[in-house]
Amino acid sequence: MRAMDGQRSDNKPLKRNDVEKRKALLQLEAALAALGPKPTPGLRDTMEKRIRELKTELAEGSKPRAR
Repeated sequence: MRAMDGQRSDNKPLKRNDVEKRKALLQLEAALAALGPKPTPGLRDTMEKRIRELKTELAEGSKPRAR
């Protein structure tokens, strides 16, 4: 069965606004802080990478865009 255009299963990244990105950033930072010393380094690295990406996206989104 084929996916209809606009479905989440059509293999396109979800578009989030700045409010949703800030919320995701806060949740990731809280989850990273709550991790104990046991998780694998890969998990910690992945979470830190995503946090950096979100911070970059938010910084780029707050800059005025040239026309």
